[in-house]
Amino acid sequence: MRKLRLGIIGTCRRGRLGDLAHNPAAGVEIVAGADIYDHQLKRFEKRYQEKFAHKVNLYLDYREMLAKEKLDGVFITSPDFCHEEHAVASLQAGVAVYLEKPMAITIEGCDHILATAYKNKAKLMLGHNMRYMSFTNKMKEIIDCGTIGEVKAIWCRHFISYGGDAYFRDWHAERKYSTGLLLQKGAHDIDIIHWLAGDYTERVCGFGSLSVYSKLPRIVGKPFPVDVELNEDHWPSHAQKGFNPIIDVEDINMITMQLGNGVQASYQQCHFTPDSYRNYTVIGTKGRIENYGDCLEDTTIEVWTERKDRFRLSGDITYRTPPTSGTHGGADPKIINDFVEMIRGQSKPNITPQAARYSVATGYLGTSSIRNGGKPFDIPELANQLEQHNFSE
Repeated sequence: MRKLRLGIIGTCRRGRLGDLAHNPAAGVEIVAGADIYDHQLKRFEKRYQEKFAHKVNLYLDYREMLAKEKLDGVFITSPDFCHEEHAVASLQAGVAVYLEKPMAITIEGCDHILATAYKNKAKLMLGHNMRYMSFTNKMKEIIDCGTIGEVKAIWCRHFISYGGDAYFRDWHAERKYSTGLLLQKGAHDIDIIHWLAGDYTERVCGFGSLSVYSKLPRIVGKPFPVDVELNEDHWPSHAQKGFNPIIDVEDINMITMQLGNGVQASYQQCHFTPDSYRNYTVIGTKGRIENYGDCLEDTTIEVWTERKDRFRLSGDITYRTPPTSGTHGGADPKIINDFVEMIRGQSKPNITPQAARYSVATGYLGTSSIRNGGKPFDIPELANQLEQHNFSE
């Protein structure tokens, strides 16, 4: 079996996904990493020395890494506003790309990436790991087997207790770097809504606001880079301090979506809740399903199929999906394994770049609607050759 040589662009935070791929015994090695911060490169180097007794080459310029290293694939786990630049350069070099979500922070950026992969016949995979979580797969299975009939409505409520820690202390808080948290954080959930419904959004509108974090004490000067600390003692949200000097994204977002197959959907996101949890409800012509819990704990999926004119906490059928070992409820090891197998030509990932693009497009235009008084926007379609192309071959 040919040895695969992989690199990482953006070695901290989600850059640790490369650790899951590194397996010399199976012919897969992380050989290099690129980062603009020297201290992050040193942490990366130390991690591979201590964890794997393995030497990695370090680059402050990702372009030098692409030029000097003979890479089979690259993990792009840099900040969102760098995704387009880093993905395009890697694809132009003919390297297979694992690109962390969201694909880009604009629709044009997504289409540029797709066109580049198509032109260079390069493989492209997106890091939508929620497609690999046990509870979403079980919900998809229940829907596909017809238990609740034909899907007509989906909504998702997203409670984010750590919003103030993770998204308002660094670049995430600025529109020019993220577009907005509806896109940045919601890209996962919009994609899952599309996946469960079986089609993409055609039209979107929404409302939102910056209702809490706009009023809180800021860091003086530019805080980049910030090491995120998720601390449950940072509560209540309105009593915290040390936030990014500029905050111009919303901390509460709500959008309504009309999908191409007639399904109607909604997504609600709040960054100052006391709990953290995604709750999906799917309603069909014969029943309803809903999850209690998600990837980080035992999840219960309740299915109601009989009419009872009263409240029922438990459904007529109950499924339980415990998380498997590994980060994000076991989803990360699975999606990274799929990327390695895709490079080898042995698998087709459970997420397509086209699906990732439509989640960005919905989040981007949903954000535009929020900032334009709820004005509805139509989602532009992909060019036909990009719509039909298999980016895993």
